[in-house]
Parts: sequence; C-alpha cells; structure tokens
Amino acid sequence: MPADRLPGRAWKQGPTLSVVPAPRTERPVRIGYARTSTARQELASQLEALHRAECHKVFKEQISTRVKVRPELEAALALARQFKETAPDMTVIFTVHELKRLARNAAELMTQSAELQDSGIQLELLTGPLTGIYDPNGMGAMFFAVLAVAGQIERNYIRERTLEGQVAAAAKGNHGGRPKAIDDDMLTFAAALKDKGVPVPDIAGKLTIKAGKNAGKSPSVASLYRALAEAEAAAVDDGLPLRPKPARIRQPGEPLTPEEIDLRERLQAPPHPNAEIRNQRQ
Repeated sequence: MPADRLPGRAWKQGPTLSVVPAPRTERPVRIGYARTSTARQELASQLEALHRAECHKVFKEQISTRVKVRPELEAALALARQFKETAPDMTVIFTVHELKRLARNAAELMTQSAELQDSGIQLELLTGPLTGIYDPNGMGAMFFAVLAVAGQIERNYIRERTLEGQVAAAAKGNHGGRPKAIDDDMLTFAAALKDKGVPVPDIAGKLTIKAGKNAGKSPSVASLYRALAEAEAAAVDDGLPLRPKPARIRQPGEPLTPEEIDLRERLQAPPHPNAEIRNQRQ
C-alpha cells in the first residue's frame, strides 16, 4: 500500500511500472516410455527420440506384446498420474515413440486411453502419421476412438491375408509346420511288420527319418507307438481298415466260402426280363 494512502482519501492512479512482469509459464512434465518385443531389437532410436523431446524420466523394457503385465509401462503411467494428482494444474504428457509401443490391441488401447483421459494426461506420439500431442479433453476422445477402430480393422485385414496365404500354400502341398518324423510310407511298413509279430522296438530300429533335424536317425519307440495308435483310431473313425486286406488265393479243390458262393450265384443268375428294354431306353 502506498505510504501516502490514508483513510478517507480518494484513490489516485500511481505511476506506471517501467517493467511489466511476464506471465508465469511452467514447462510441461513429460514421461517417456520405450519398448521392444525381443532383446535382439534395439532401443537406442526410441531413447534418443524421447531424450530430444525433453522427457523428465524415461522408462524402458524389452518384453513381448503377448505378456499382459508390463512392469515399466505400469510404473510410467503411475508416475504420470502421481504428477497430475500432486499438481492438478500442471500439464503432464505421456510420450511414446509410436503408438504400437503403447498397446497390444484395440481393446487395450481403449482401456489405456480411458485411463489417460480420466487422469487428464495428454498423449504424445513422436513418429507416424498421427504425430503430435493429443489432449484427453475435447477432440482427444474422438481421436482414441477412431484410432482403436482403425487398428482393429488393420489387424483383421492382416489375419485374413495370413489365412489366404495358408490356404494357397496348402493347395500347393505346403501345410507348414515341422516335417513328420514318421511319414505314411513308414507307417504302412511299420503296420505290416507289426501284423507279422515283429516287436515295435525292433520296427523302430528298421525305420529311418527322411527330413528334419533328425534326418537319418530312427524314430523313438514312443513316437512309433503314438503314430500307430493315431492311425488305427483314424481308421476306426472312418470305418475303413488301416490298410487293404491281402487277397486270398484259392487252392484247387478248396471249398468255397459263403461269400464266394453268393457272389457266384449272382454272377451266374439269368438277366431280368426287362433288362434289355431298360438298356434300350438308356
């Protein structure tokens, strides 16, 4: 209060200040997060970009996207929420190099965007077509919703292309996966030896794997037992024998079986009277 200002006196404007103080500006708090799926992928490019963005603290981890719990990501989000709770008026930005480092799928992206929006934390993307800072208020909510839908469409498209490629490869005889240790020819040979009474361990020693890392070796006895059991189960399900029955050679003077007698009678039976008429119509 001016020294000459006393009770009862009218207010008079004083001299203008020569220097006007600038409005107070606070630097936003940036929390960075970097991630790679495997240890063979490098983190240096992400870390360099996050440091150029002047992040106060950077969290990093090398973990697969299949792992649901990512400790460093949880710690980064917890620190961002802590800053916002301590100083509600402070601008807190969660910064990632690209969007795929943040979420594994559309559902997870929607969950994390909802958490950022509830906490009032902004999201910053340093690369990609959506580079920029997105405020959770206003248009930011629309951004997260559209982004999640686009990501889900892209994943469905990739899945459809993968399935189409598998169908095309199967049409060419390539079914993928590891080559079978016991192929169909080996299985037929093993079944024939087993019918002759040869023990399965001895049969396994007579077989040789043709392809794969064990090529040139004999299959294990357990693998042969399993292959024979699966083949027999499949044959029972199809109602067919595991292999054709060998033909029986009839010796001279040997009596005919009932099936052979029935077949002979049907072959020697005279034709039906109307058979010729039916043949002419056809």
